[in-house]
Amino acid sequence: MLLHRPPRLIAITLTLVIVGGLAACTTPEPPIPSGTTRTINPPASEPAPEAGGIWDQTIDWVRCTTAEGAECAWVNAPLDWANPEGETIELALARVTATDNSARLGSLLINPGGPGGSGKAFLASALASIGTEVQASFDIVGFDPRGVGDSTAVVCYTETAQMDEFFAATWPRTLEGFEQSLAVVEPFAQACGENTGPLLGHVDTESAAKDMDLLRALLGDEKLNYLGYSYGTALGAAYAELFPDKVGRMVLDGAIDPSVPADLHEVEQAAGFEAALGAYLDDCLTSSSCPFRGTKEQAKAQINQFLLDVEAKPMAVGSRELTQPLALNGIIVTLYSDLSWPMLSLALSNAFDYDDAAFLLELSDIYLERSGGEYQSNQMEAFLAINCLDARLATDPASVEAHAQALAEASPTIGEFWGYSEKLCEVWPYPQVLTPHAVSAPGANPIIVVGTTGDPATPYQGAVALAEQLESGVLITFEGEGHTAYGRSNSCVGDAIDQYFVLGDVPQNGLTC
Repeated sequence: MLLHRPPRLIAITLTLVIVGGLAACTTPEPPIPSGTTRTINPPASEPAPEAGGIWDQTIDWVRCTTAEGAECAWVNAPLDWANPEGETIELALARVTATDNSARLGSLLINPGGPGGSGKAFLASALASIGTEVQASFDIVGFDPRGVGDSTAVVCYTETAQMDEFFAATWPRTLEGFEQSLAVVEPFAQACGENTGPLLGHVDTESAAKDMDLLRALLGDEKLNYLGYSYGTALGAAYAELFPDKVGRMVLDGAIDPSVPADLHEVEQAAGFEAALGAYLDDCLTSSSCPFRGTKEQAKAQINQFLLDVEAKPMAVGSRELTQPLALNGIIVTLYSDLSWPMLSLALSNAFDYDDAAFLLELSDIYLERSGGEYQSNQMEAFLAINCLDARLATDPASVEAHAQALAEASPTIGEFWGYSEKLCEVWPYPQVLTPHAVSAPGANPIIVVGTTGDPATPYQGAVALAEQLESGVLITFEGEGHTAYGRSNSCVGDAIDQYFVLGDVPQNGLTC
């Protein structure tokens, strides 16, 4: 149905499932001291700050269970930065303070990507990836961007059944099907507008970047230190463009080229997932547990035929069905990390050999952050809302057909299932507010841009392009598979980034690990 870009947190979740389960992610949280509360959302009756008050707020931190030793808080930000003294929204934060106060350098804001990824929810996983020296020197601060998670959030459908129907919807991959999709996407867009209100028109990346400058000031930092993954690199690049003199130490990992229009980005991403699928099959075909026999091309043809079969006849899984979009989700999510490849083999083996799609549907649920019969976050709703404001695809018939053909050519195995999805943004209640363009950020401190050669979600050429655009860009290349590099690749990448954050040592431009 739609090509999503789940945040790095989902890839980490899959990896943790493989290597021992989520229970090993964090240690138990100490008891909450008496007099505090787990509910940190200010009462609805709390007045908005007076004019200019957003810059004079004091952050009231409260112990919370987001991560071991974490504190959480809320701050107010303008709904519309064009009217900073008007209506406000709330931004949710969580932090773990520097482990060595004598070495403390300030705060380090983190964002896992998406768009729509929760920095609060990401905090615990991030602490397992960020170097100990960095954690000694910085308060690690996760935040939910506007529209996301525990911040004032985008809300579309309120019932699980409605969300299930929306994400499972399949329509013919033709111009007739493109028009038929209106019956699915128009009610969804209308619900987003009705249930979210004016915020829906202000969740663009530039507004979120301005929120980051407010957070920087309220945290007491002269400059912004930032670690952004995937879409978080677009957020960091937007900040650098707006506030180049406020850039401190910034790392953009799994970078997106901000100058590339939406249609070309999707084509590049489709090619990236096709390459990742090929890398998986190269590895799979050497194993006796591989669900495929024969050549890689024969295996790709089998996957393509499986998706066509599920499109024609969904597979029953209890009271639910595995439709083609859900099957595609289950395949895609395992391609974010090579450590997840065994899960794909098992899911496809069950589907091929036993007509059992339960595990593939479970993988799709992980992708959509659905568990226990409910959606655990508004990640996908926020993803769609932010993208519809940031960039859109042309919807005239010729452009729709050309884009569908380009996707299929870039990814012969699965690309044909990504076309004809442009209707949602066409009927979105608010207009596009941003236009893709190059970002140079003149005068900014050195900005580290990291690219992984086998990254399917943010193909390597995006990192190369962003590093070249930024006047102070410094490129690090990780030669490997999977989405992003810092915290999941090797010590060459890790040491270079750790030393940059802690000591300010800028790695050699073009460093290859």
